[in-house]
Amino acid sequence: MFCEPLLEHARHVEVQILADTHGTVWALGERECSIQRRHQKIVEESPSPAVNDDVRKRLFAAATAAAESIGYVGAGTVEFMLKGEDFHFLEVNTRLQVEHPVTELVHGVDLVEWQLRIAEGAPLPAVAPEPRGHAIEVRLYAEDPDHDWRPASGTLHRFHVPGDVRLDSGVEDGSVVSVHYDPMLAKVIAHAPTRAAAARKLVTALENAQIHGLITNRRLLIDVLGHEAFLNGDTHTGFLAEHEFTRSVDPQPFALAAALAQAAGRKIGHLPLGWRNVRSQRPKAKFLFGEELVEVEYDPAQATANTVILDLDGVRAPFHVSRYGDLVEVDSPRVRCR
Repeated sequence: MFCEPLLEHARHVEVQILADTHGTVWALGERECSIQRRHQKIVEESPSPAVNDDVRKRLFAAATAAAESIGYVGAGTVEFMLKGEDFHFLEVNTRLQVEHPVTELVHGVDLVEWQLRIAEGAPLPAVAPEPRGHAIEVRLYAEDPDHDWRPASGTLHRFHVPGDVRLDSGVEDGSVVSVHYDPMLAKVIAHAPTRAAAARKLVTALENAQIHGLITNRRLLIDVLGHEAFLNGDTHTGFLAEHEFTRSVDPQPFALAAALAQAAGRKIGHLPLGWRNVRSQRPKAKFLFGEELVEVEYDPAQATANTVILDLDGVRAPFHVSRYGDLVEVDSPRVRCR
């Protein structure tokens, strides 16, 4: 029988270590990986917003002592559960972990390269590099939020993540995501001088990404990164269960954009229902969605088969339309709808 203390609202904090064959051990900062679903990390960052200098010093000492006590060589991770300023040992992962890019960006090191150099007998410098700024990583999964986050499969027609972010991915345009492997499409990592700036950079990249053909957890990641509790650093392993992330998306503007782009592509000679040929007013288009009649102002001068500009409550919003057979993908900087 094992008896362990119950740590409610605890944080998952881990220390990256790198040890050579000459007795030098680096503690390369801590990572916080508290935001998880079914014990699977989905957001990781470095440094942890909950770790002060005193706790950090003790964490590094514990991680280094653990590595030295077993003569560890190479890259590894010593994991802890943090409650307040007290922490408890969890486990050691004797490998490089999925979230290692945040450590690389903050400390300016290539952990894969150092593993190889250490294996060849190279010594580590006596002092580890100093950290700079903040890095946040999210795991982008192909999974369906409307069906209990069940893994999704199919053809990834388009995969593009723009912006000043690091993208670690094994997929590209045309990749087929099967049911036989993990549904993670990519890791997207942002580095900036501050935590808030890194979160903004990451949100912008996700909002402007083109991910066509598969349903993903992108919306959840964006919502988490923009949540007040996250931005305040109030994270723990029960974060997703404690907060509500079921914001609905209005499909009507997307359907309208798809219909208008299709009309523009066909260059139909007659005006769609509801258009007004009055120069002093913007034309309006009416479409029936179920039993609801929707009217939206539309700028025909900026409508093509691939781009539509809609006026939504006084805000001009661009929609980008792509077609793959019967599948129509509509992208907007705010949300996406299929």
